[in-house]
Amino acid sequence: MLKTQTAQVGEKTLFFNDFRSPTYGQLDFDQVLSKLFEYIQAEPGLEYELIIGTDSIQMINAQAEFVSAIVVHRKSRGGIYFWSKRFEANHHNLRNRIFQEALLSLKLAEQLLYKLKAINSSDFNLTIHVDIGPNGETKKMMNEIIGMIVGNGFAVKTKPDSYGASSVADRHT
Repeated sequence: MLKTQTAQVGEKTLFFNDFRSPTYGQLDFDQVLSKLFEYIQAEPGLEYELIIGTDSIQMINAQAEFVSAIVVHRKSRGGIYFWSKRFEANHHNLRNRIFQEALLSLKLAEQLLYKLKAINSSDFNLTIHVDIGPNGETKKMMNEIIGMIVGNGFAVKTKPDSYGASSVADRHT
């Protein structure tokens, strides 16, 4: 069972619409975009990177908790982030949860790019951070996960460089 709030954007239904921010509190997706642009316009001459990352934890009640984050990194000057939480059943093993993390990050990245293109502002360096790495159980999945993300047209970073998933999203699971 998926618990999520959706909203319409033109003809497209938003999969992610309920966000939180340590700086701005509770926001919908359009408010996230507004804050993202405000942040960039405050120092327009700097280099920025948009990062999407998702992390999860298996809960006791047979559901998994997934947190997806949008990070706006102002290179060498910090950043801001927004996160959305959802609960899903039937993710009983690590492999299934890792693939779902990657799929949720892809959905959020596609939703973000769709909205940015709709307002003629798609000139962003967007990277998906995944919570996998060359050590531990996730190393067996690296080629598949990386291939899936790159195959969908996105740059990808893994541990130890995937702080959008392994630090930012992880903070809220």
